[in-house]
Amino acid sequence: MWNTLATWTTAHPSLALGIGLMGLVILALIAHLLARFAVLPLIERAVRRTRITWDEALLDAGFFRRLVPLAPALVLYFGGRLVAHLSGLTEFISDSDDSTLDPARISLVTSIAGPLYRLIANVALATMAVVGARALSALLDTVNTLYTRRPISRNRPIKGYIQIIKIVLFIVTGIIALSLVMDTSPVIFLSGLGAMTAVLMLIFRDTILGLVAAIQLSSNDMVRVGDWIEMPACGADGDVMDIALHTVKVQNFDKTITTIPTHMLISSSFRNWRGMQECGGRRIMRSIHIDVHSVRFLNDDEVERFAHFELLKDYIAGKRVALDAYNAAHPARDDTIPNIRRLTNIGTFRAWIQTYLQQKEEISDTLLMLIRQLEPTEHGLPLQIYAFTTTTDWATYEAIQADVFDHIIAMAETFDLRLFQDPSGADFRRLLKA
Repeated sequence: MWNTLATWTTAHPSLALGIGLMGLVILALIAHLLARFAVLPLIERAVRRTRITWDEALLDAGFFRRLVPLAPALVLYFGGRLVAHLSGLTEFISDSDDSTLDPARISLVTSIAGPLYRLIANVALATMAVVGARALSALLDTVNTLYTRRPISRNRPIKGYIQIIKIVLFIVTGIIALSLVMDTSPVIFLSGLGAMTAVLMLIFRDTILGLVAAIQLSSNDMVRVGDWIEMPACGADGDVMDIALHTVKVQNFDKTITTIPTHMLISSSFRNWRGMQECGGRRIMRSIHIDVHSVRFLNDDEVERFAHFELLKDYIAGKRVALDAYNAAHPARDDTIPNIRRLTNIGTFRAWIQTYLQQKEEISDTLLMLIRQLEPTEHGLPLQIYAFTTTTDWATYEAIQADVFDHIIAMAETFDLRLFQDPSGADFRRLLKA
């Protein structure tokens, strides 16, 4: 049978070669379809039924799907040995002593089949290398996915390092695949890389900067996923969504996405609000402006009235004792009445604000609290409230702050204090009518 097949093959080399190639392609296509529509669904169903989670992470990353092209590549590589004109029959014809075989046609079959088989085998090997690299890339994505589920991932993200490994992996795979297709040694391509170092440095400039920045960000714990950062130079003010090799994604509070080059977090300044979130309180630092012409001393009747305020009862009692003791020790004649120490309406107002904030549950009693005067300006006397809420939630914080200042502004008139604001058109209209 082999002699008959060999005789027909040498008699019709082109037709036999075409039939062999067509059969090989059909086998590779069948292998691909079986792997894609038969084996892969079975694997997916088996993975979904297991209780472990890492295999589902592999499935979601596309690890098994990326292995599908491996089936036709294996068929091309090993099937080539079974196809007559690609390997085995060529050697049989070359070794045969049948005198009926035409030596010229034997030489034709050998010259075509040998290089063609090597080409197909090399392409198959290159395909296997690319498929393996893509599968390893999916495996690295799975490692990152599983790592992000751990609490430590917020402090030490590894996505940047995984991207570096991917870049190296695909560069090495590209060199190997190219050397296989061209049937040359990879050393030739590697030796040529030395002359292209400057070009590669230019091409991978952002990658190198991103790698250095990622290492510094991670080692110094400068930013984590979930941190609220503010970087006006890039228009970023929101939560960090992702830290990658080249970029850091920030979701702003208006739900827009700002992409910041990773190296800019090292070369430029930005504000990280993590400290505020970790301490459990958010700062209130806002001033109301008092008209300085409304600041005055309190008379005895007003002091007596304020002594009945629940929030001022202890303050007034303590001040009365202190002031009476001072004035008794420093008696003043009628012409030195200004030397007598008395309570002021703004000082009593400050004491009321202090006590009011201390009794509010929404204001932290462990963090710093100050009610202080700033330097007077052309807009009046700034009275600054410096305190911390017991929550960092933005909406709740704003509600607490608004409630505090609603009450403070409304109470200012009780102490006969006027809040300063620039005159408006309504003020001028009232003045004209008067």
